[in-house]
Amino acid sequence: MTKRNRRTGEKTPGDTPDCGLRPPWKPGQSGNPEGRPKGSRNKATLAAEKMLDGEAEALTRKAVELALEGDTTALRLCLERILPPRKGRPITFTLPQVTNTGDLRAAALAILGAVSEGDISPEEAAAVAPLIRAAREAMETDELSRRLEALEQALEGKGGRT
Repeated sequence: MTKRNRRTGEKTPGDTPDCGLRPPWKPGQSGNPEGRPKGSRNKATLAAEKMLDGEAEALTRKAVELALEGDTTALRLCLERILPPRKGRPITFTLPQVTNTGDLRAAALAILGAVSEGDISPEEAAAVAPLIRAAREAMETDELSRRLEALEQALEGKGGRT
């Protein structure tokens, strides 16, 4: 049975592993190892920028006029540009100082209390909780390091190998 190569239209034997359907490079290897040059820009974006060049002020003025006339789409567009959604903001709430692993429980309870009191949102608490976890991991690593040093010194004192 013969098949046609999809790219060239030539007849190829149907039992060959490569009937012209696979790309000429090996699996896992890019067909363009150099990739797109860094800093290169999309042609459509460049064309749009060229068309709008010098018109930004007039377009902005028109969008504001439409928003003031009650066009809700223009209003939303203007507000999104003036007050974009905040991706993060500083939060203030009382958190006890964490100097040892015993303080971690108090810190976690302080976060829970701040959420229950409405001082911070659950999303903000979710952003702070990993900091408590990181502090715990750092303290545990420090403790393990001190214990390992003590064991190594004890072995050296007994004439053991290190």
